[in-house]
Amino acid sequence: MSDLFTPFVWKGLELKNRVVMPPMCQYSVTKKDGIANDWHFAHYVSRAIGGAGLIIIEMTDVEPDGRITDFDLGLWSDDQIPALAKIVDACHQHGAKVAIQIAHAGRKAEHADVPVAPSAIAFSDKYKTPRALETTEVQEMVEKFRVTARRAIEAGVDAIELHGAHGYLLHQFHSPLTNQRTDQYGEDLTLFGSEVIKAVKSEMPDNMPLIMRISAKEYVEGGYGLKESTAFSKTYQEAGVDIFHISSGGEGSTVNTPMGAPGSHAGYQVPLAREIKQELNVPVIAVGRLDNPVLANALIGNEDADLVAVGRGMLQNPYWTLEAALALGQKTDFPRQYGASFYKLTKE
Repeated sequence: MSDLFTPFVWKGLELKNRVVMPPMCQYSVTKKDGIANDWHFAHYVSRAIGGAGLIIIEMTDVEPDGRITDFDLGLWSDDQIPALAKIVDACHQHGAKVAIQIAHAGRKAEHADVPVAPSAIAFSDKYKTPRALETTEVQEMVEKFRVTARRAIEAGVDAIELHGAHGYLLHQFHSPLTNQRTDQYGEDLTLFGSEVIKAVKSEMPDNMPLIMRISAKEYVEGGYGLKESTAFSKTYQEAGVDIFHISSGGEGSTVNTPMGAPGSHAGYQVPLAREIKQELNVPVIAVGRLDNPVLANALIGNEDADLVAVGRGMLQNPYWTLEAALALGQKTDFPRQYGASFYKLTKE
């Protein structure tokens, strides 16, 4: 039976354990140029030292106006590759594998003068009304994802994640709430996502897995639920997605709607991950208040998920993975320099 510290292998991705650091925006680019800096280096490398099996670098955008804010990472220029490569190389030295989440914020681009989206519908009255992309611009956006993937591979990543969740551009296209187009990208809500997947896969080595993060449920009237997300995930799987990262929410208000607001209890999104795993027979990453090591371990043992993402817990504690091994009585590698603190953890 597998547990949190059982190695995981999928295609060419070989992880020493099932612990994932999910992408979490740091809003720490200081020169607004999208280039990673010393904060990003310390942030990611410390979690590699802390034992995480897979580190997913935060939402990294395909064009300047695709960022949530001007303080986010970008990969629209070759000038942005070296700083990311330095982070990836350092994480590898400490035994972690690295993926990067590439994305576009769409109508949620707060600092864009005029955000773009599938349709000219604002997220809320606190956000700017976006401009609907022309059909040719949608096709150009697919190309932007492709060349961003090429740069990510040049930076040395082990996998790529597409951000199709939390109300950003890919999510906006496959949601009936936000995609009210009348062209082919409105007739088929998965067309844009499928084209992006195929374009990105065209740049990836055959043995490199493509991950896609989705919101499996929108919690808002006029949005979609698990039945619909399972269906579009099947389409995306056929297009080339290898692993799904299952989250929820992100589109529309959750206040006073029949759909209800998302839960806040530990593991509230796990049933969504389990359902998609079973329906698609595909590896999934579960996420959402899973920072209790016993709970995280149980998800793997019960085959609810293949990998467990620990977000807030790892923000609070870069060494969450090492301490989880100690709490679970599992053996794992730990930094020689920290041996006195983790004396109970010994190599086999």
